Amino acid sequence: MSDSDNSNVVVVTGASAGVGRATARAFAERGAKLGLLARGEDGLEGARADVEDAGGEAIAVPTNVSDPDAVEAAAETVEDAFGPIDVWVNNAMVSVFSPAAEMTADDYRRVTEVTYLGYVHGTQAALERMRPRDEGTIVQVGSALAYRGIPLQSAYCGAKHAIQGYTESVRTELIHDDCDVQLSMVQMPAMNTPQFEWTKSRMPRQPQPVPPIYQPEVAARAIVWTVDRGKDELWVGRSTVKAILGDRLIPRRLDNMLASGGYDSQLTNEPADSDRPNNLHEPVAGDFGARGPFDERARDRSVQLWASTHRRPLALLLGLAAAVVAAALGRNDGSADDE
Repeated sequence: MSDSDNSNVVVVTGASAGVGRATARAFAERGAKLGLLARGEDGLEGARADVEDAGGEAIAVPTNVSDPDAVEAAAETVEDAFGPIDVWVNNAMVSVFSPAAEMTADDYRRVTEVTYLGYVHGTQAALERMRPRDEGTIVQVGSALAYRGIPLQSAYCGAKHAIQGYTESVRTELIHDDCDVQLSMVQMPAMNTPQFEWTKSRMPRQPQPVPPIYQPEVAARAIVWTVDRGKDELWVGRSTVKAILGDRLIPRRLDNMLASGGYDSQLTNEPADSDRPNNLHEPVAGDFGARGPFDERARDRSVQLWASTHRRPLALLLGLAAAVVAAALGRNDGSADDE
């Protein structure tokens, strides 16, 4: 997918808010045609307006991704409107902030249906259309929590781990079949999204993303870059790199660190609102936009992401710097010999 190609058809699930909303706008700025899928009609209409303001076209399709028939019908609706789907971004999610001992079977079932099986349904619908054409890109919006579980989010961590395993399995089958459909996963850090205003919580204080926090536009740029480059996986943010590598190298030490600090890092000092609605089973009314309530603490850029997506110029820059340093040291050595 190139910047100059404005004919691409892109589907984004969970497009009504957060990372999905920012991603839809990022593709719209390149002139794409967007199929916007989510449950909340208020947010979908807001996302459609964002896309059109950014120069793209959009169709809003209210969809519960936990229903495979609904996802299939949404894919048909998008292709009827815009033609073959080129890019499918799986992003829709729900979660519960709660100790595992207080979780219910219904909590686990619902998070799994949306956050894991929603990705499976989206991937299957996309592959059904892309495989016969032997082209297309599917992006799974992942998380550092696809590798490293943390306290109070056992259902969400389990779902993200499942997505990782499912994606790797399907990718091997595509390679075996010599299929050119690209299946990618982008692992995200903590994001400033509205989920912290509507996620079901049993905690005594209001939830927050674990710092450092990034704006959803950082995630959107990473997703677009991954589609352009056809990369299998991209890690976003220094905290994501530390979590994934730490889990590989010092998993038991991380267990102890998260046991002691993983609770407070996910909670603000504000008491919980017992009357706050949540979106576990039904969308919360209203248009929440892309960003959550943590603007003052959220970063607009990731140095790590820039380095990961600019490796060639960075290597050239480092090589030039090394040459300059070597030349300077050589001159100093020559001066010393003359004395």
